[in-house]
Amino acid sequence: MTISTRLDHYLREHDISYQTITHNHSRSSLHSGVEAGIPLVALAKGVVLEDHEGHHMMAVLPANNKVSLSKLNDELNASFHLVKERQVYQLFEDCDHGAVPPVGSAYHMSTVFDELLTHLDHVYIEAGDHETLLKLDRAAFQELIADRKCFRFSSQVFH
Repeated sequence: MTISTRLDHYLREHDISYQTITHNHSRSSLHSGVEAGIPLVALAKGVVLEDHEGHHMMAVLPANNKVSLSKLNDELNASFHLVKERQVYQLFEDCDHGAVPPVGSAYHMSTVFDELLTHLDHVYIEAGDHETLLKLDRAAFQELIADRKCFRFSSQVFH
């Protein structure tokens, strides 16, 4: 597998350009960044959340950060919680387990972005497998996040 079918369709439909970066097989988004030799702050990961009514949302943040549900819920005046891993697999059927592309819109999911990602020259995203990343320049990333909420809702985790 390389780029997920839905992600590929979404990026083509929205004319968002990217470069494909291949790397050795990885176990997680952090490991993907290490294998590809890119700064972890520039690798975006998607965290799938759900509210009390069952609506899903994706929070996109740097791979070396963790989401602050309290900041996110306060900003959105909501009560989101993390979705169980098994349910994520069902939502992203065209992806390898644990290789979720951080593009919720491709999966008909509302999406919020941590503003830390907007200051980078390049942002890398999982393509849907454990051996491929997509590299988006600043302009392409801005197209990807157009009309989406951007605010600070994560903090760095030290590894």
